[in-house]
Amino acid sequence: MERVNSFLGKHLWAQVVLSLLVACAVVLLLSPKRSIASALLYVVFASVGGVGVMLAVRRREKRAAGGSVDSLVSLDRKLRRGEVPADPQERQAMRDLVEDRLRRGRHRVAAQVGLAVMFCAVVVATALTASLPQTLGMALFAGVFLGWLVLYGNLQHRRLRTMRAELTGDTPQGLRR
Repeated sequence: MERVNSFLGKHLWAQVVLSLLVACAVVLLLSPKRSIASALLYVVFASVGGVGVMLAVRRREKRAAGGSVDSLVSLDRKLRRGEVPADPQERQAMRDLVEDRLRRGRHRVAAQVGLAVMFCAVVVATALTASLPQTLGMALFAGVFLGWLVLYGNLQHRRLRTMRAELTGDTPQGLRR
């Protein structure tokens, strides 16, 4: 899994292609009468804004990590493992990266609630306009996606707070391993 994470971290195009393929599969599952080409076009046009945001975030994180993709991938790997860098420059880069991610995630709970409300509205709209299998598929997708989003988001936030505490020397209550 570590090789996959490193590959995806270094090659942003692979993340985009995988995301588009998964989104296309979801669209085809929800609308089985749609052709593959129309689903792919729909997903590509709907994803343009998301890809733009992903590129902007990546550029900012590269700058915080020291300017290169390799340093960003290395810091991200250390963050996932909980390894505190020993080199002063690397510590500063990690501190900048952690602060940037914590700042971007400061409204994560409100965003999660907003997504939950949106997904509930989509499930209700699907129930009113589509068949039972499509409604159940959308409800299952919404539940799994929101569950994953909350669990993984909380894990990432905890890792970031722990790393910030380790880098600054603070030990907030409940963060010491």
